[in-house]
Amino acid sequence: MANQPMIQLKDVTKVYDNGTVGLKDINLEIDKGEFVVVVGLSGAGKSTLLRSINRLQDISEGDILIDGKSITKAKGKDLRLIRRDIGMIFQSFNLVKRSSVLRNVLTGRVAYYPTWKTTFNLFSKEDKQKAYEALQRVDLADKVYTRADQLSGGQQQRVAIARVLTQNPKIILADEPTASLDPQTSRRVMHDLKMLNEEYGMTVLANLHSVELAREFGDRVIGVRAGQIVYDGKMSETPQSVFDDIYGGKKDVEMGAENE
Repeated sequence: MANQPMIQLKDVTKVYDNGTVGLKDINLEIDKGEFVVVVGLSGAGKSTLLRSINRLQDISEGDILIDGKSITKAKGKDLRLIRRDIGMIFQSFNLVKRSSVLRNVLTGRVAYYPTWKTTFNLFSKEDKQKAYEALQRVDLADKVYTRADQLSGGQQQRVAIARVLTQNPKIILADEPTASLDPQTSRRVMHDLKMLNEEYGMTVLANLHSVELAREFGDRVIGVRAGQIVYDGKMSETPQSVFDDIYGGKKDVEMGAENE
């Protein structure tokens, strides 16, 4: 199908077991190569949205398509192949702290191998080279054999970005990637995400609590409130009043992850 959206949500609703509505009637299309920022208060549904797209959690109603294929209905090998095209960057970095930086970056290639090979660290020379080159791209080549827990928070997040680059996905979902970082480090991490978007054509969907970073790096902004999309537009055409409305004058409140 020509000009098919990279991510498509059709009438998506998520209701948790306790009755909390995480998402309500979401219809959304994101095209290949877009850099989209999602903003909203804690608990608005931003993390639920991202976790639903790569099926870290199942939705209650509707369908989610990744490059034209339903991840909602996919099972077994089909699900693994779709997920291989989706890279995830977490607020908490999600690294194996006691493993080396190189070993962490190589986990981006896990979906390309049978389990027994990755268990015994039997990665090809080519993939080790890919991992090293990815670390060069985020200026961490000198940390290849350093343990992950010996790095600063910003360095750990850049290792996570190198891992995604090694995975070579079509889509990157970044869930509050800068929430635990200082402003200078946050900007560096966002520059690296922008690099993956512009140089490798990866579609980026990022939840951000910083309006300043959203404005600087996003091409398109989606506002979420109470599980619903309340705004969707080009960043360059979005006035400050829209952010004020989305945050209800509380834009500095959202400093942590959502617990929905």
